[in-house]
Amino acid sequence: MQNYPAQDRLLVAVDCIIFGFREERLNLLLIRRDFEPHRGEWSLMGGFLRREEDLDAGAQRVVQTLTGLREVYLEQFHVFGRVDRDTVERTLSVGYYALVDQDIASAQLSGDYAARWVPLDELPPLVFDHCQMVDVALAALRYRSTHEPVGFELLPDRFTLTQLQRLYEAIFGRSIDAGNFRRRLRRMDYLEQTNEKDFSQSRSGAWYYQFRPEGYAAARRDGEAFLLKP
Repeated sequence: MQNYPAQDRLLVAVDCIIFGFREERLNLLLIRRDFEPHRGEWSLMGGFLRREEDLDAGAQRVVQTLTGLREVYLEQFHVFGRVDRDTVERTLSVGYYALVDQDIASAQLSGDYAARWVPLDELPPLVFDHCQMVDVALAALRYRSTHEPVGFELLPDRFTLTQLQRLYEAIFGRSIDAGNFRRRLRRMDYLEQTNEKDFSQSRSGAWYYQFRPEGYAAARRDGEAFLLKP
């Protein structure tokens, strides 16, 4: 028996904008729809919320179904509720963006969705309001990347400072002065140089670094703010 019989019933979906980074480009994981409407067209990965699920759990399920990854960085960034956004039935969509290591995710992608990584600046037309979702998610990611070290989620455990700079350039869509960027990084005690080098780009090699979450947590307790503007 319904406790609110006079109220309209709406569907609730979660749609996930899954970001990856490879070859100095920010990429998005898209799928081909295999059902109507818009069968065969490109779409974000999403699904309807189940009755027993919290929103975060629903988003985690959607990402895991496609990538096989159980623990990824997920952030809810907006609710999309335009009346005519879904041509079949009135549906609210809660948008999440996910940051994943693209190589790890690619190695275990589900074969059920014809998924493909697409550079952010080469996106095809997307169904419904998914292009708007991507734009809003990117704005949210840019803001968060300025104030929190979430960008490290897109990198492997070890990375060079050049790779880190290229990542931030890809996120913000513009060049960054290398000298200023590295001076800011040197002030971060939670960015640790390893004893290994990457020799793929030069004979002298570039030091690998790693991000220490526990060091960042300590820095926050001490009142140190993360601020890395391009």
